[in-house]
Amino acid sequence: MNHEQMVIELNHIEFRWKPTKPLILAIEKFSIQQGARVFIKGASGSGKSTLLSLLGGVLSPQQGEIKVLGKVINKMGGASRDAFRADHIGFIFQMFNLIPYLSILENVTLPLHFSRRRRERVQQQSSLQQEASRLLAHLGLEGAILHQPVTELSVGQQQRVAAARALIGSPEIIIADEPTSSLDADTRAAFIELLINECNAAGNTLVFVSHDSSLETFFDHRLSLADINMTRHTLSSL
Repeated sequence: MNHEQMVIELNHIEFRWKPTKPLILAIEKFSIQQGARVFIKGASGSGKSTLLSLLGGVLSPQQGEIKVLGKVINKMGGASRDAFRADHIGFIFQMFNLIPYLSILENVTLPLHFSRRRRERVQQQSSLQQEASRLLAHLGLEGAILHQPVTELSVGQQQRVAAARALIGSPEIIIADEPTSSLDADTRAAFIELLINECNAAGNTLVFVSHDSSLETFFDHRLSLADINMTRHTLSSL
């Protein structure tokens, strides 16, 4: 496999919260190819969110190398990791983390204030507000609802705002951490289809983690975290 096509590569990773605590993650090798749609399942407390935090440079392992888009992010300083994450990674959180005092459009465009790279990508085609409105419309939110405070939106609507915020400016990688856990089955399916369609259109790589194995069929590549944690395993097919 051509490693230039890999957007994520983990080698000999070990992570624990404290030196005296047991290992949370021990991953020998794990890689994801550009443009892949990857579903990672695992029970609550199995280390899924910890893995995503490592991939995004929020946490650093005690041992090993995490390479994202060809850069070894765990060797960067904190400010450099923050800037790299803002430029290249869009997060969709389980609790969405919307800002209640900002409008819907302001919530969506928020990442563009932290990333010149993503802001310039948008401005090459349209204004920030126009691009935010376009993404929201593709995700099923448009019209008068855009003038409502985010606190008045349903859970499903808030989720779509959070997805648009992650997608704006076309970051190369979208990381989704249990974003459908509060939704019913029909709403979950509709959201994932919309999310994957947007990722396909922009060429994003999508890494989606959940404990819900019923979502696996939407994704090209599926695995259990137990398949790579504490074992020697490489996703050479991704």
